Amino acid sequence: MACFMPMVLGMWFLAGALSLVIGVTLGLLGGGGSILTLPMLVYVMSVDAKPAIASSLFVVGVTSFVGTLGHARAGRVKWHVGGLFGVSGMAGAFAGGKVAAFVPGTLLLLGFGAMMLLTSFAMIRGRREGADDGGRPVSVVKALALGASVGFVAGMVGAGGGFLVVPSLVLIGGLAMKEAVATSLLVITMQSVAGFAGHVTHVSLDWTLLAVVTGAAVVGSLFGARLTKRFAPATLRKAFGWLVLAMGLFLLIKNLPFTRSIGPS
Repeated sequence: MACFMPMVLGMWFLAGALSLVIGVTLGLLGGGGSILTLPMLVYVMSVDAKPAIASSLFVVGVTSFVGTLGHARAGRVKWHVGGLFGVSGMAGAFAGGKVAAFVPGTLLLLGFGAMMLLTSFAMIRGRREGADDGGRPVSVVKALALGASVGFVAGMVGAGGGFLVVPSLVLIGGLAMKEAVATSLLVITMQSVAGFAGHVTHVSLDWTLLAVVTGAAVVGSLFGARLTKRFAPATLRKAFGWLVLAMGLFLLIKNLPFTRSIGPS
């Protein structure tokens, strides 16, 4: 018992420290929070996949809302694009959360990892020179279609959707990277609320753990939002891409059938 208590306290301390990093990542890059939250809950705090997915949506949703306020004061949020993208994304995320009840947890984690790899390649490669300046108009139809499709995938696999929203806003929507980072937090907030509503009806959650993780992540997001202006758009885009690539490979390696079967008998 004497050894057990320090171990438990150590796990909670690690969860709080990682949550600070999650918040900084979300505030700085406009995404990446769920990429770190979901593995942390599953592999550090030993939460089962489906409750971890719902918990991730809650943490990322609250943290993104706080981050949106900071970016809005700096005038970086594109409300029209974000609103269109977010409303359709909420419908998609709610549907994705409902569908997830019928999909095995391991398959959801594999889908999460695969989508991260595809996105990372696009972000690292980027658009042609000068595209990071943004300025192209975004059509209503395109914003609604992108929002619904991204929301469905994000809601099903438990992501706030930043790793899909930011590339969509930059690579397809035509926003500058810093605008996409800020606007994505608005979209992620909306999608996370809807996705959480779809999941919470079929899972039970540890609200004490959620309070600790969310509180630490919020503090980190406020600091991350302040760091955004210190980095060039191309630097942010590539950093985001490499982060997504690393975590996508980690999730695939941990959940592919032939890797899960390797170990001592």
